[in-house]
Amino acid sequence: MTASKIIGIDLGGTSIKFGILTLDGEVQDKWSIPTNILEDGKLIVPDIIESINHRLSLYNLDKSEFLGIGMGTPGSVNISESTVKAAFNLNWADTQEVGKPISEGVGLPFILDNDANVAALGERWVGAGENNPDVVFITLGTGVGGGIIASGELVHGVAGAGGEIGHICVDPYGFECTCGNRGCLETVTSATGIVRLARKFAEEYEGDSTIKAAIDNGDEVTSKDIFFAAQEGDHFSLSVVDKFAYYLGFACANLGSTLNPASIVIGGGVSAAGEFLREKVEKYFTKYAFSTVRNSSKIKLAVLGNDAGIIGAASLALKFKGE
Repeated sequence: MTASKIIGIDLGGTSIKFGILTLDGEVQDKWSIPTNILEDGKLIVPDIIESINHRLSLYNLDKSEFLGIGMGTPGSVNISESTVKAAFNLNWADTQEVGKPISEGVGLPFILDNDANVAALGERWVGAGENNPDVVFITLGTGVGGGIIASGELVHGVAGAGGEIGHICVDPYGFECTCGNRGCLETVTSATGIVRLARKFAEEYEGDSTIKAAIDNGDEVTSKDIFFAAQEGDHFSLSVVDKFAYYLGFACANLGSTLNPASIVIGGGVSAAGEFLREKVEKYFTKYAFSTVRNSSKIKLAVLGNDAGIIGAASLALKFKGE
């Protein structure tokens, strides 16, 4: 039987998402299970094996129909060894052997990469990247991650740190970052970063603003609150969002001038602000990018949402097509 399907796994700290896809990237089935991080996360791999085997058995799917399994995971990934370490939200501080037990437990070839990288692959393959070989993906959430695809290949770098877009320095005198540096993109464009900006701006702003008042009252303020208020015309929130867009647009301009991708795709929870956000980022990208780049690289919004991870992970398994 000729293999016509691939399996994608998006491993996260709260849930493990699975998908069965065609070789063209169409999701035929998807499901999820909770991530059990107890006992140093030692149950995660067995749970993955059991869930896949159960699903295949449930639908009487023959393993000969599948090319293989791809998975995206948090942490530092050794691709050649299919191991993960420093995935602290999984309780995987030390090196975890992942690929061999899953491959043996399911009976299919297995390949692994970083979760931000596989989301980039998903958006590049069947999402906003339109299967172009040169795409940069930036995901804005609790942190800022990303992936760089050049000439159809993920850029990993000599130590696996290629594509650490969240740690591009956009302000050498800015906020301290968890990585130990100052002014990383993550400190000002993550969901917590924009709130941090708002709190800083609130110290000097004297006009009327519901968000400024909420901050002064000690109320909880979220990135969603700030974007909503900005779209409603709140001048304080507009100034915060403009600064946010400046930092992101500045980083995109530098990425664009370095790589000249077909598109820089913005995804993650913060990107839910949509075209309102994209236009503002594009304004600063256009201002700071090299002329050829500003006329050829596009700023786009991600379109796959939560499915980017399983789709991109599954695309990793396409490498087995030629084996």
